[in-house]
Amino acid sequence: MNNTAIGNKPHTQVKGMVQVALFAALIIIMAFTPFLGYIPLGFTRATIIHIPVIIGALILGPRKGAILGFIFGLTSLINNTMNPTVTSFVFSPFYSLGEIHGGIGSIIICFLPRILAGVVPYYVYQFMMKITKNWKSSMIFSLGISGIIGSLTNTLLVMNLIFIFFRNAYAMANNVASDAVYGFILSIIGINGVPEAIVAGIIVTFVGRVLLKSKSVVG
Repeated sequence: MNNTAIGNKPHTQVKGMVQVALFAALIIIMAFTPFLGYIPLGFTRATIIHIPVIIGALILGPRKGAILGFIFGLTSLINNTMNPTVTSFVFSPFYSLGEIHGGIGSIIICFLPRILAGVVPYYVYQFMMKITKNWKSSMIFSLGISGIIGSLTNTLLVMNLIFIFFRNAYAMANNVASDAVYGFILSIIGINGVPEAIVAGIIVTFVGRVLLKSKSVVG
């Protein structure tokens, strides 16, 4: 029996818990600092909170990334309940706008895309590293792609689930014709989602590279 391995197991578990706690604390601080994690735009909020979720997934793995994504979703639920915009009903079943109410769809929108934003980037990174292993800038390229796809995972799922669950209500809240609501959603993806993805790609590349290299040195 390897007593050293047994002795190291609790230490590894504690280390993993501490790392998750640090990323979770960063997410919570960003979420509840005005104009930092959630940037109000009137009709919706832009966000950069998916970035620590993505980086956490790359450093800690998809399971812990999913936990961080869940925390991201929880902060969104709280923010949209306590400090709502006109479309907060799509993220919170506890908020209503006149006769428009959130529901089970709100919970799905609030949590599913955020959890997947903590899972998908890990596998994208592993795949990109494998197919670009002979490239000099393999890590940089793979991190950038992971950041972009992680961000788009959140944005595209959120906006398309809004269309699925709240098409008419979302159109009414934004004074948009029902038959034009998907065009409106595409405009939000273009105005908010694309810049968010580019920013995520850049930050994940620089921060992720430092943290992954530090992790490999420390072991």
